This record gives sequence, structure tokens and C-alpha cells, in this order.
Amino acid sequence: MGNTLKERNLTMLTDFYELSMANGYFCNGIGDKITWFDMFFRRVPDDGGFAIMAGLRQLIDYLEHLSFTQKDLEMLRKKGFNEDFLSYLANFRFSCDVWAIPEGTVIFPGEPIVTVRGPVIQAQLIETMVLLTINHQSLVATKANRIKRAAGNRSIMEFGSRRAQGYDGAIYGARAAYIGGCDATACAIDERDYGVPAVGTMAHSWVQLFDSELEAFCAYARQYPAQCTLLVDTYNVLKSGIPNAIEAFRREVLPRGFRPQGIRIDSGDITYLSKKARKMLDDAGFPDCKIVASNSLDENIIRDMLIQGAEIDSFGVGERLITAASAPVFGGVYKISAVEENGVPVPRIKLSENVAKITTPCAKKVFRLYDNETGKALADVVTLFDETIESGKPYEIFDPVFTWKRKTLENFTAKELLVRIFDSGKKVYNSPDIKNIREYCAAQVDTLWDEVKRFENPHKYYVDLSQKLWEEKQKLLSQHSVKDR
Repeated sequence: MGNTLKERNLTMLTDFYELSMANGYFCNGIGDKITWFDMFFRRVPDDGGFAIMAGLRQLIDYLEHLSFTQKDLEMLRKKGFNEDFLSYLANFRFSCDVWAIPEGTVIFPGEPIVTVRGPVIQAQLIETMVLLTINHQSLVATKANRIKRAAGNRSIMEFGSRRAQGYDGAIYGARAAYIGGCDATACAIDERDYGVPAVGTMAHSWVQLFDSELEAFCAYARQYPAQCTLLVDTYNVLKSGIPNAIEAFRREVLPRGFRPQGIRIDSGDITYLSKKARKMLDDAGFPDCKIVASNSLDENIIRDMLIQGAEIDSFGVGERLITAASAPVFGGVYKISAVEENGVPVPRIKLSENVAKITTPCAKKVFRLYDNETGKALADVVTLFDETIESGKPYEIFDPVFTWKRKTLENFTAKELLVRIFDSGKKVYNSPDIKNIREYCAAQVDTLWDEVKRFENPHKYYVDLSQKLWEEKQKLLSQHSVKDR
């Protein structure tokens, strides 16, 4: 399997203040102080009910290959960084512990999805890439899942490479889209490097290159009789595109012992055109010929088209998927949660007049509680790192804001979500095959109640705090509020 990150050193892909702070930590003799950092996000894109975790494979690749080149060091030397610090970077070895929620898992605001424990210089340095990698792919995977759910059992092809935000956006976006539920991509490099099925037929230029549309269709059908899908909207879908496609199927596909795969409509009133096209194809003896739709689609347009009776078997979705155009930011943040003193994590909290920006302190775990009768996820509980939740044993959950909202669960199974990825800098986790991640994602989404999966006003899935963690947070809030009065 290819790996773009192994071909270039991205250690310096970090906000400069991370390096400035690292230099300062080193010079103040606190660079080796052990700290805990959490990545979490505050809001689901598109006001949805959940998000999809993605990008962990690339984060692992980055962390495995952290090293500073002479070119890196020379740049920092010119910036006036301490020579002893530069010597430290020259011999840099990543030694942090890292836990993360596996790719394809449904995730919710407020819970840690990546946790890093290690020397503050290292834990701080990697902030930018932790956020960049997980934010981007989780954003696209979440959007892809919305689109896939809108299409029902119809296939979705990711068509966005040419509109992506740069080539990394195209490559990793296609990977994330597949995890989220897309069935294939137009981005050929993703099949080579990640095993995402690559598909594609023709552009309008193919049709325009020939003297007639029929000639263009026949030439293509002769070349690819077993997988012949023809683009029918270059001139006129109903008057020439579909009639010529039918004729090409009869001349070139059937005589070679194959059936036509499909037609694609890329413009016009696709809902109307698909209904007419379906009848024309059926009347011509091709009821098995699929109709593919493309042209600036998203989950809302797809849902409306199907409600209106569109006869479409699959969708090619490009720019609005690969850029997550309707909500193009996944607001993950990376915050310190504890500093170790004599091996014991001492909690840290950030306060704000904006309540949503108040962090949850302490070294933590995340548990998901599943109903044993239905298999559905009931709630997530964030606990102290040394806590556990025993499956089946009565456990009270409560809203961390409206604390009088309480419920005791009994018939459930508790699953710890954060998995150890690195142990003292050594990778101890093997990423699953991407097809397995995609299947796992679909199964995870199926554990959610339909109300949580609604596009409009989804039911809020609860992420609660354990009683002990809630008390620790309240204690810190009280301490700091007294100091600030």
C-alpha cells in the first residue's frame, strides 16, 4: 500500500507558536513535564446528530516518522532558537502515549477522540497535525455518510477531485468519503494507495471529439462492452442522447454478449429527465440499464429528487461532498487536561464566558453504553482515567448541565472507546483494511436510533460525565471563580 506521508517529512507542518513554546519549555527546564492533551469537537457539521471518526491512519503515519532535518534546524537557528534546544530536536524521538477512537466510529461533541500523554514539548508540537488530519477526514466522512443515508440503498460515487482543496484534499477526502459510505471514487490514486474502488466512464469532450454522438457512443461501447455507461446530456438528453445510447447498445454491446451498464445525466432537470429516460430504456428492452445522476448534488438535493420520484440508481457527488460545502469546518480543538506531578495527573481547566468553551479537566476515558435488547447506543460517558463501568451493573447517568435529569441503566453493555495507539512512542495498533473500516462504520451508524440520524432537528445523543469527573470539574470551576472575584 502506498503512503504519501512517508514520501515527505511533515514534522514542520506545525503552527510556529508550537515551536516557540517548545523552545521556551526547554529553556525553562520543563520540556519533559508529562502532560495530558485531548482532541474533541464542539458541534456536529450541518447541525447533524453525530459525526464519523476518520484520519487516524494518516495521523499514525505522521507520528511514526517525526524527525527534524538539517534544513528544519537551520531555519529555526535563523529564528534565534536556543542551540541546546536545536540539539534536542536533532535527536528527537517521539515517546508519547496516544489513545484514539478507531476510524469509522460514530463520535459526538465534547468527548475525547484523541488523547496524548507525554513530555509537553512533544505533546504540544503535534497539535497542528492532530487537528488537521482528524478534522479534515472526519468532516468529509461525516458529509459522505449524510449523502449515503439520503440515497438509501443507491450507490454513491465520490467525484470531487478536481474541486478539492488541493491534492491532499482530493486524496484523503476520497479516502474519508469511502469510510463514510461512498461506494467508489473517481480519484484513481486512491485505489492504488488505499484500495478505494476507482470508477469512471467518459466526459463530454469524448462525445464532442467525434463527428456525431452516435459514433462517439459506438466507439466507446466497442472499447468497453462489459462496462458500458454512456453520458447522454452533451446535446439533448431525450431527443438524441438516449436514442443514440439505445442504438449503440444494440449495435455494439448486445452482439458481444453483454448488457449495457447505464447512462449518466449531468445537467438539466434530472428528476424529470430520469423518469422519461427510464421509460425509454424499458421500452427498448433495457430495464436493467442503470441511470446515474451527477451535477452539484448533496444530501438535500438527492433527498428532494427521490421524494419527487426520480428514477435514479446511483449518484456521482463532487464538490459539495469533497469540500463539505454546506458546513466546511470540523471544529476539533486540542486542549491540555492534566499535568503530572510525581506520576499523578493534576487536572487543568480552561474557563470562558462562552460556556461551550469551558474544557473538561483530568485524564479521561470514554465509554459507550449499548442496550442489550436492541443493540442501540444509549449514551456515552466520559470518566476519570482510573474509572471503569461494569456491563449490566446498575449505573446512573445524568445530564452534566441539567443534573436533575437522571436515569439508571441496568441491561446494558459498556464498551471503552479510546484504544491505545502508541505506547511510549512505539506503535501498538494496526489499522484495519479500509473496506473493514467502511463496514464497521455502517454497523456503527446502525447502532443509533433513527431519531439521532434525522437530518432536521435530530434527537440529542447524550455525552455524560461520571459523577467523579463531574465533581472534579465543579471543584475547579469553584476554585477559579473565587480567585477571579
